[in-house]
Amino acid sequence: MMSEPNPATREATTIGRTAAAASGAPTPSAGQSYLQQITSLIERVRTSQYPQIRAAARLVADTIERGRPLHVFGTGHSHMIAEEAYYRAGGLVDVKPLLFEGLMLHADAALSTSLERLPGLAGVLLEHHPMPAGDVLIISSNSGANPVTVEMAGLATAAGVRLIAITSIDHATSARVRESVEAERLHDFAEVVIDNGGAVGDAAITIAGVADPFGPTSTVIGAAILNAIVCDTVEELAARGVEPHLFRSANVIDGDGHNAPWLTETTP
Repeated sequence: MMSEPNPATREATTIGRTAAAASGAPTPSAGQSYLQQITSLIERVRTSQYPQIRAAARLVADTIERGRPLHVFGTGHSHMIAEEAYYRAGGLVDVKPLLFEGLMLHADAALSTSLERLPGLAGVLLEHHPMPAGDVLIISSNSGANPVTVEMAGLATAAGVRLIAITSIDHATSARVRESVEAERLHDFAEVVIDNGGAVGDAAITIAGVADPFGPTSTVIGAAILNAIVCDTVEELAARGVEPHLFRSANVIDGDGHNAPWLTETTP
């Protein structure tokens, strides 16, 4: 069921539309309101969440300097954050995403929802994707509540993996969150928690005549957070005198040749 957006989001959208009407300016369209909301959330990340992004980058730089990959995991639409980190033009080579097709959406959306609520699945996935103590794992989950996410966080940290969470604290702590067998949430386990600022239910825009909110923000903001971590990781490695391994676009003249040596080493 779609949850209501947080009051701050609804108020900001309403104030913007009211101010435009009062000034005689055209009322922003829903799409313009969405882009304004995304811009506001990005600025919020840049300011209030930047210390956490820096802390996350230092953890990632530590693991790459040791010759270990960064692990990334997400379910549903959050799996796109794991894909964003992997084999990306301008991205880190040393990334090992945990991608399980059953938790994605393209084959069967309803099945992916059922599987992310399946107790015990995280343990099975970790058997096939081992993470030794000291490795770093980023988990992206807007609600931070589904059993596979919470169990993954718990099992990984119990094994000594250092966990970075990208999540919506408003959603994860809301009384409106769907009841789960898990009492804990993703952010309860993480060493570094980066709040994407998303509304409960993710959808940020409301208009008259439409009952449900729309315009989800978590994927856009999550990808921005992920790439900010990557950028600061590259800078941190360079400051330590470590040459970071980076992919080039396969659509430039020297891209394929540059990337070829890394491809067999980075297959999930």
